[in-house]
Amino acid sequence: MLAEMGVRVWAPKPAASAAAPEPVPERPAAHPAAAPLAPQTPAAPAPVAAPAAARPPVTASARPVNPAPAPARVAAALASLPAGIEQMDWPALREAVAGCRACGLCEGRKHTVFGTGSTPADWLIVGEAPGEHEDLQGEPFVGAAGQLLDNMLRAVGSSRTGEGAQGAYITNVLKCRPPANRNPQSAEVAQCAHYLARQVALVQPKVIIAMGRFAVQALLQSNEPIGKLRGQVHRYQGVPVIVTYHPAYLLRTPSDKGKAWADLCLAMETADTPLRR
Repeated sequence: MLAEMGVRVWAPKPAASAAAPEPVPERPAAHPAAAPLAPQTPAAPAPVAAPAAARPPVTASARPVNPAPAPARVAAALASLPAGIEQMDWPALREAVAGCRACGLCEGRKHTVFGTGSTPADWLIVGEAPGEHEDLQGEPFVGAAGQLLDNMLRAVGSSRTGEGAQGAYITNVLKCRPPANRNPQSAEVAQCAHYLARQVALVQPKVIIAMGRFAVQALLQSNEPIGKLRGQVHRYQGVPVIVTYHPAYLLRTPSDKGKAWADLCLAMETADTPLRR
C-alpha cells in the first residue's frame, strides 16, 4: 500500500544472501479493501506512520478563526448564486456551475471543473482550486498531482472509477481556475462553498478528506496550520473530515508522504467506525 503512494519501504534480503536481513518497519494493519504490498529494496527507508495509539484524541470541532472577508464582495457573490441550490440534483447542479458568473474567475476560465467519481461514494476528496491542466480538461486532479492522488486512493482500495465502498468522488473548493494559479480569495470561496455543500449532500460520503489549507478553510472555517489539524476527526454537515496535505505539496516534499499515509489510515478507520459517522 505504501508503494502505491511512492513511499519507500524495507523488505528482507533473499535467503541466499550472506548478509543478515534488514528489519522491516511496522506499518498499519492491512485494510480489507487495500491492495497487497509488493516487496521492494530501496536505498533508504521512508517515515513510518505512527501507530493508532499515538494519534491525538478525536475532536468534533475546529476553531472558526478565518478572518472576515470584505462584506460587500461576499454579499455580491452570494446574491449572484442561482436559487434553490440546496434542492438541485446532479444535472441541475452541474449546469448551474457551468453557467456561474458570480465572481470574476468566470472571465478567464476555459472550463469549469465540477468534479468526478462515483456517486454516492464512501470517500469525498476535496482539493483547493483547479490548475492549468484541470482548466484545460475540465476535470479535477490531473497531471502529476492527480496521478499521486490516484495512487493514494489505490493504496486504500479506492478509486475515482470505483463504486460504493471502493468509490471516491473528487472535487475542489473552487470550480474555476484563479489567474496564474494564485490563492483563492474570500469572496470566491464564499460563492463556491454553496456548490460544495450541495455536492457533499449528494455524494453522502462516510468520510471527507480535506487536502490543502484552502479546503480546510472552506470546510472547517479554520486558519490553523494543517500540522495542528492532522490526526483528528473534524466534522462538516455531520460528516467526519480528515485533514491532510495536498498531493502537489507531497510532490515538493516527499518526506511528508508518511504523514499523508497516516492520515489515510485514520480515514479508513473513521469510515469503518459507525460511532464516528
